[in-house]
Amino acid sequence: MKKLVTIALSSSITLGATFLSSGAFAENLRIGVSMATYDDNFLTLLRTAIEARGKSLKDVDLQVEDAKNQVGTQLNQVQNFIASGVDSIIISPVDTDATVSISDDAKAANIPLVYVNRQPINVDLLPDNQAFIASNEVDSGTLQTKEVCRLLGGKGEIAVLMGALTDQTGIQRTQDIYDVINTPECKNMKVVIKDTGLWQRSIANNIMTNWLSAGSKFDAVIANNDEMAIGAIQAMKAIGMDMDKVVVAGVDATQDALQAMREGDLDVTVFQDAKAQGAGSVDVAIKLARGEVVPQKVWVPFKLVTPSNMEEFANRN
Repeated sequence: MKKLVTIALSSSITLGATFLSSGAFAENLRIGVSMATYDDNFLTLLRTAIEARGKSLKDVDLQVEDAKNQVGTQLNQVQNFIASGVDSIIISPVDTDATVSISDDAKAANIPLVYVNRQPINVDLLPDNQAFIASNEVDSGTLQTKEVCRLLGGKGEIAVLMGALTDQTGIQRTQDIYDVINTPECKNMKVVIKDTGLWQRSIANNIMTNWLSAGSKFDAVIANNDEMAIGAIQAMKAIGMDMDKVVVAGVDATQDALQAMREGDLDVTVFQDAKAQGAGSVDVAIKLARGEVVPQKVWVPFKLVTPSNMEEFANRN
């Protein structure tokens, strides 16, 4: 097993320059792409970036499939890619605990594999021709929660909306929250209620509606992504809550989130560069298909977004 390498990149332009030199593309490359779901704002941005990168390259053919949030469907898609003889596979995992089987199948077929955005459980045991590209989730929830702590003056009661409990991304972002409130400057913050909104706006809306109906009180809502933060905002506004009296934080800096920030409803988000992750996954898949060595971990940095700098990110995703 080769030693894992970590690098940080700030844009898809840098990423492409890092991995691809002039004339680097192999001819007639076929890349199979399995997305966890099409029904997710950020993953839609990611898929669009993957497709755009593929279309911009000569002699690269992408086959993009929707796993519909079903582990079995994704496993079948991977097996179909292998059976059809693709040159590389890109995976946005439905369940990050199921990636051992995916890696094993690709390894047995000697087909390169790239995980994108969601960290596979076997990330530290990947074969030499497999890699992972994403933003480091230790930073996402940490940046988010530190800013909430600052806004609350280091004290307050917190409601947490978690992503899917089978997804390492949500698990890590939630752990980040607890890690921050265990620091001396934020020790007077406390999580008083939490539930999993499965990354979805509508589910988060229902959860928040139920919390409010039950009389739950909190000073801030920290959501693992923007979609759940927006769902919570919609539920709070539906009963006439004063949004100036509650801090709301998300992750991704989607365009909907930035609009909610302009309207004064969302206080904090964290920019995740879908374009760099998506384009980078294609670049890495091409390199691996050509038998070239690439870093097994590629980090695209997160960036804190607040009302003071939000317009810098208006056209980034």
